[in-house]
Amino acid sequence: MKKILLPTDFSENAYNAIDYAINLFKNVECTFYLLNTYTPVLYDTEYILYSPSQISLDEIYKINSESGLTRVEKRIRADYNNPKHTIKKIAAFNILTDEIKEQVADKNIDLVVMGTKGATGAAQILFGSNTVHVIKRSPCLLLAIPSQFKFKPVHSILFPTDFEIDYSILPFKFLDLLSDNYQSQLNILHVIFGTGMEQDQERGKNQLIEKIDHYAHKFYTVNNKSVPQAIYDFQNENETDLLLMINNHHSFFENLLFRPVINEIGFHVKTPFLIIPANEHKH
Repeated sequence: MKKILLPTDFSENAYNAIDYAINLFKNVECTFYLLNTYTPVLYDTEYILYSPSQISLDEIYKINSESGLTRVEKRIRADYNNPKHTIKKIAAFNILTDEIKEQVADKNIDLVVMGTKGATGAAQILFGSNTVHVIKRSPCLLLAIPSQFKFKPVHSILFPTDFEIDYSILPFKFLDLLSDNYQSQLNILHVIFGTGMEQDQERGKNQLIEKIDHYAHKFYTVNNKSVPQAIYDFQNENETDLLLMINNHHSFFENLLFRPVINEIGFHVKTPFLIIPANEHKH
């Protein structure tokens, strides 16, 4: 966890996510890349015809982006000024999701941290549209911080799973960091429908036990509930500081993000999400 990408639209929600990341890694030497993307509107014909010598629109957007990043950097240094942390700024003429993919590849980014809502985030919206697009396409670990959620030590991690995945994709470097710095416990939540687990699920559980044996952990089983409801109930009954989820195309997480059933069951994001792409093998 040496290189962390922090997208920002200069909103308070975005700074809140930055604040969380700075606190989470306060004892770690790392580089934070502040990223702002801008996509100027199409040029107005009259503007092109009659203002050829004036500064171009994309230059204006670029200047605004760079000055905004400078303000954020100054705010971080005023709030923390942590000598372990290096801050670099990136102003990019690009779509956010595309730029994140490019920066992850170019700089070998370990983690993306961003807020769940943008500058115009409404209270009734689960995730802002930018966050949803990034979650769906992020090529590396993504930590999504709910609006106004303030950092607290990560002592308890909730990991819902059906025991049907390859657990080699778990972010062990990140879990090591949490274990070393916060003595975190991993709580594994499994929802059973019907009589019990299939053989492949039993094998998957045994594989998981081998992988997490050196972490503090505990298994929980819930019968005949929807997975979102089980998560919601668990968080109400147990202190949870982080929700660890794997985003594959057939997971309940995909359903959780992109189906209106969320609102029907009253599911609300209470804690930060650490989202692992299904093809993530790097960590």
